[in-house]
Amino acid sequence: MGITETLKAISDPVRREILEMLKTGKKSAGEISTQFNLTGATVSYHLSQLKKSGLVSETRIKNYIYYELNISIFEELLVWLYGFGGTHEKK
Repeated sequence: MGITETLKAISDPVRREILEMLKTGKKSAGEISTQFNLTGATVSYHLSQLKKSGLVSETRIKNYIYYELNISIFEELLVWLYGFGGTHEKK
């Protein structure tokens, strides 16, 4: 996992909204696109950034591309973040 790419990907509000949509299961690019007042090219760019970061994967079925969350990247991110928790000693 490239933590830089992952954090950059989730820093954008449109990409976070796409991730929220995918929590309920895989969606086609068309289904995702209809939820935004953006051009298809712009939504495609956001999806490519999420894919590049590893947060989503794609599956091609006939003429459609379906996107779904890659849970393992979220797990790796959580492990990395938890590493900052440390232990708190009383003084």
